[in-house]
Amino acid sequence: MCGIAGALGPVDDAMRAAVRRMADAQRHRGPDAEGFWEQADAATGTGVLLAHRRLSIIDLRAVSNQPMRDPQRGNVLVFNGEIYNYRELRAELAAAGDRFETESDTEVLLHAYGRWGDACVERLRGMFAFAVWDPAGGRLLLARDRLGIKPLYWARASAPDGRPCLLFASEVRALLASGLVERRLDPNGLLTYLWNGFVVGPTTIVRGIHLLAPGHSGMADSKALELRERRYWQIPSALGRSSTAAELEATLAEAVGIRLVADVPLGVFLSGGIDSSAVASLAVAAASGPVETFTIGFEEASFDESRFAREVSAQLGTHHHEIRLGEDRFRDELDAALGSLDQPSFDGINTYFVSRAAREAGITVALAGTGGDEVFGGYASFREVPRARRWARGLSAVPESWLRAAARVGTRALTGRPGAIPPQTRWGKLGDVLATRGDLVGLYQSAYALFSEEFGAALRSSAISGDTRCGLPRARADELRGQLRGEPELHAVSMLELALFLGERLLRDTDGASMAVSLEVRVPLLDHVVIERAAGLPESQRFRPLGRKQMLRQAALGGFDPKLFERPKSGFVLPIETWCRRHLRSEVAASLGNAGRCAAIGLEPDSVARLWRAFDARAPGLYWSRIWGIYALLGWCARNDVTL
Repeated sequence: MCGIAGALGPVDDAMRAAVRRMADAQRHRGPDAEGFWEQADAATGTGVLLAHRRLSIIDLRAVSNQPMRDPQRGNVLVFNGEIYNYRELRAELAAAGDRFETESDTEVLLHAYGRWGDACVERLRGMFAFAVWDPAGGRLLLARDRLGIKPLYWARASAPDGRPCLLFASEVRALLASGLVERRLDPNGLLTYLWNGFVVGPTTIVRGIHLLAPGHSGMADSKALELRERRYWQIPSALGRSSTAAELEATLAEAVGIRLVADVPLGVFLSGGIDSSAVASLAVAAASGPVETFTIGFEEASFDESRFAREVSAQLGTHHHEIRLGEDRFRDELDAALGSLDQPSFDGINTYFVSRAAREAGITVALAGTGGDEVFGGYASFREVPRARRWARGLSAVPESWLRAAARVGTRALTGRPGAIPPQTRWGKLGDVLATRGDLVGLYQSAYALFSEEFGAALRSSAISGDTRCGLPRARADELRGQLRGEPELHAVSMLELALFLGERLLRDTDGASMAVSLEVRVPLLDHVVIERAAGLPESQRFRPLGRKQMLRQAALGGFDPKLFERPKSGFVLPIETWCRRHLRSEVAASLGNAGRCAAIGLEPDSVARLWRAFDARAPGLYWSRIWGIYALLGWCARNDVTL
């Protein structure tokens, strides 16, 4: 796991300094080694600069440092991630005549490009973001893994001498550190954030910086400096696909097993829920020695589920570590946790705390149960979205103005009082949901939105103008609608969860928070072969009974007492609302009450102030996440000096 950066365009001292600044900004991603490489045309002074920060995981020797050059073909690679099938690929390449000097997956990837060109990405099983410079063709290949586990950003900019250049890096903040990208908010990025609590790609929060989409590669040459993107994979359709439970079970076991390969200490995040317990169980079955597991416990009893992790660990026989997190430690480390976010997010800091605890315990690689809910129907959305869709379709003949008026009356009746801010929960957005007329993308987005459309509009100033639909860039919304067309309903919800909630929020936050402490997190339930196998199962077998994830239990938890997992779903959350109302209250109030900071990023100060007063007065239907989302946005923009 590493940080990569580079530039295509002029090669001179000023550009060298810019690329080195990008690499230095990612030191936390790779504290073990650094490397720099360049090549330029003598006549034009243009070419490529590549930089790398290494977190050593496989083959810890210096010979595996990057940038890595293929001595036979001349190609040069910078790579972030892991290729889990590298041993099989190495054997195939060796049989074809390739010679290897290291035991690393990096060298295998470099030779794979040399042998198969940009089609090599279709042969990879892993999480990755990489750049390969091909001097023979004078071109640069950028590529990102299928689910978007590892990030890759790019931007067109002007070099210090005024000539155009193409920049890329593992983090938005690294591109800002180049000094060649303006620190200005992207209107579409801001609009998607205010709707979702995170930015939806391919936009970012910074104007001019783009996210390479999951399952895509991009090719650029040193003359045109245009990135031509190509999709090589997308979340699979359930149509025309067939799998068996036995095939899925074998694939799950394989996915966990191949992620245990590391030349550094490795552990498993264990919350005691179905997903993390399944990963831990499969890891114990595949490991050659004791497995280390980690969980966080809280002083607030209603949030503390560490006893369940303890029970799972005892049955599996893992070496278990329990970290207690209290309000004092949370406050002491909050700045570092918020500073770990590469883009603003109302979530993510929970992963920072468990990642930091694991790193302090000597672990460099951790397996997580991320993805089980999205793949096997664990969220309430699998029940609520289809139900709401039936209502929205059934009332499609009713004028939208009538629907919204009736929803407002119903909401007021449920709360008992109008309040300064209307409820912003799912039932508080009933009018928005019904107005979708059953459009699945719009309905899903309305259900997940932080705010109702009415209050969301009141939060942003008239200076913010973009091209979004239901909290998504317009092109992204249209693309998703096309992908969902004709799909079975529950599989369609799964596709949305994988693409949006997971792809745009959970994975991005996990990468930022874990890499801030130089920890690699692997997610075996998001192995693309697992997802393809799951897509081929009948809905009744994959999802039913809804919320129980019976398929995952069957595959990995057959020896456990089912009662251990028969409890309300909670997820891993911090008691932030409780802490917000106590020691953090004055800090959050001061931030949301700072009219100048709000206006500088396009928020209406009066609306933000009303939001805080309503939360502080315990207005019904106003969760902490609404407050925390604005607090995190204000803090990120101030920390990174980004404004309109």
